[in-house]
Amino acid sequence: MSTQAETRKKWNAIFNKPEVNVLIALIALSIFVAFASPFFLTPRNLINITRQFSLIAILAIGQGLIILTGGIDLSVGSAVGFTAVFAAWLARTTGAGPEVTLFSMLSMGAAVGLFNGILVTKVGVPPFIATLGTMSILRGLALLMTFGVPIPYPETWISVFGGGAIGIIPVSVVVMITIVISGIIFSKNTTFGKNIYAVGNNEKAAKLSGIRVGGVRMLVFCITGVLAAVCGLILMGQMDGSDTFYGTGMELDVIAASVIGGISLSGGKGNLAGVVVGAALMGVLKNAFILLAVPGYWQTVAIGVITIGAVAFDSFRKRKV
Repeated sequence: MSTQAETRKKWNAIFNKPEVNVLIALIALSIFVAFASPFFLTPRNLINITRQFSLIAILAIGQGLIILTGGIDLSVGSAVGFTAVFAAWLARTTGAGPEVTLFSMLSMGAAVGLFNGILVTKVGVPPFIATLGTMSILRGLALLMTFGVPIPYPETWISVFGGGAIGIIPVSVVVMITIVISGIIFSKNTTFGKNIYAVGNNEKAAKLSGIRVGGVRMLVFCITGVLAAVCGLILMGQMDGSDTFYGTGMELDVIAASVIGGISLSGGKGNLAGVVVGAALMGVLKNAFILLAVPGYWQTVAIGVITIGAVAFDSFRKRKV
């Protein structure tokens, strides 16, 4: 009996993990769509799905780190568009080569994250308000730089990040896998990663234990800014240029992927692996709408319902504990 009880306890522990529940939901949805549409399991469609949700997964790694500290970043979508516009504008106006363009783009992403971090940690502006303001600023700056007209970017070696492929696997998917694995290792197996959880769990206790809370928050915002620039780079390579609409609405998708994947909005709890599964679930869901000829407007409704459901489930689980 004791062995059966221990086995049951182990299985309960596994199924109580949010990321496992999301993975089950992903598998169930995939099976349903596979029966509903003969095109779902084709190699081309599966590659398209991974390409589509790769950007969300990349950004969700950064957003997940911020939420783990108890914050949030609403400016990630605008940062994607702004860094892409900045890079294309720089190349056009100064003739900068791909190396300078890439370095400047990633540096600008880090600067955006640093700006958000300063507002939150030094000025004391709540993350929601600080990043909401930054979202508007970045979108406005992008419009000022382009006057609403897309800026082309001629194909160079950095375009491979968006339009290239290794065999049949898009380079953007390889980039996603690399960032996801690095993010999971960073959050679980490094001192700084553990500090992120400590800050989110109890900020006062983290300070008393010698953790530089401001520094932790500053760095996660910078990481997210750099990841936004990576997404901008991928989009610039896919579209052979930049436009101010890049990244529009991505902040909602990224937050939804994080919450669906089990990251607690109160901070300190969750697993970045779950965030990736959440992004994949959203990718399959959007693909299902296309294959089943469901009006695109329902995508937004569905994501909103799923996000609210995930948050409600997280709140219920906390009260139960």
